[in-house]
Amino acid sequence: MISVIVNAYACSPGMGSEPGMAWNWCVNLANYCELHIITEGEFKEKIESSLVSIPQSKNMHFYYNPVSNEVRQMCWTQGDWRFYSHYRRWQYKAYEIATDIVKKEKIDILHQLNMIGFREPGYLWKIEGIPFVWGPVDAKEKFPVTYLAGAELKTKIYIYLKNFLTYLQLQFSKRVRDAVKKASVVISASSNSQASFNKFFNIISPLINETGCYIQDSRAYDRTQRTKLDVLWVGKLDFRKQLGIAIRALSEAKNININLHIIGGGDSLHYKQLASSLLVAPQCIWYGVVSHEKVQQIMQNSDLFFFTSVAEGTPHVVLEAISNNIPVLCFDTCGQGDSVDEEIGRKIKLSNPKQSIKDFAEQLNFFASHPEVLKKMSLNCKVRQIELSWDAKARRVIELYDKISYGN
Repeated sequence: MISVIVNAYACSPGMGSEPGMAWNWCVNLANYCELHIITEGEFKEKIESSLVSIPQSKNMHFYYNPVSNEVRQMCWTQGDWRFYSHYRRWQYKAYEIATDIVKKEKIDILHQLNMIGFREPGYLWKIEGIPFVWGPVDAKEKFPVTYLAGAELKTKIYIYLKNFLTYLQLQFSKRVRDAVKKASVVISASSNSQASFNKFFNIISPLINETGCYIQDSRAYDRTQRTKLDVLWVGKLDFRKQLGIAIRALSEAKNININLHIIGGGDSLHYKQLASSLLVAPQCIWYGVVSHEKVQQIMQNSDLFFFTSVAEGTPHVVLEAISNNIPVLCFDTCGQGDSVDEEIGRKIKLSNPKQSIKDFAEQLNFFASHPEVLKKMSLNCKVRQIELSWDAKARRVIELYDKISYGN
């Protein structure tokens, strides 16, 4: 059995985002190999209590590298630039822990798993004589600035600055280049990331989105007898998620038989005022922040999942929709563009807000008048769940491990 050191700063059962992503990778990889997992200590109790009920836990050995509560708060406050200097020091300490493990255990692979941003590749690649794997890595080149129309000046400055810094880091970061050069394989988290690795590093990077699907027994719903099209939108009410496009598309559709259900926290007043000004307020149902269980319940009673974000990794909520047999309407970009195909949804190309509103409105009207298509897509979701499942993705990584270790 292959033995792997996994560097996973954020790792926890029962969570979404980076912690849940790393946990699911480790739990599923442990079915096929032995893991030595280096992680931060915030979720130690959750990890230890969960291991008791996991059959493959004998293949999961955790090494904790804790930081202070102050640093943890910086991590949770997205955009707090102070965190990155602490995070780099954490990565170097993780490298020292890995070096000690290598002295005591036979290790076949070194795997830098998360967090998935390309800016911090860690230091495992410095260990000589053991193949290094990095990824899935999110390395999108830039935010699509055409979608900054209507944004506040502060937001525009931030996005343009971030795009500029991202270009500089992709082009010139020595440690990123050293990590890519030493890696036996770099796994891309999206097609956008594949394009960046090809453009800036001249490598072909296999695509494995960083999050997976849960295979569920949810039944496919027959929507052919419904008179209303219930469309669900879920996300934080911030600029990146582009809820304004969803509301404007609803208005452009000019179809009173379409309802837009909106779940998420943030500045809802702005968007409610937008809905009122466009005369679609009666068609918008607002839930605010609700529990994960409630989201699943609402999702299962919806006809279509509408995802308008233009800058993501691979949004787990899209895979949850697929797990619940809900067809998806989204942009053809980031991880959602890779996950949604024509069998289970529709995608539109990135262009500009005005064109996107028109394109989405056309799709909404199409679905409202073709419930039989929604029924077929719902039935097709089961196959896509299996293709996108955590186990399927873990087996793909195991194939990469085997190829690296044994030349298979």
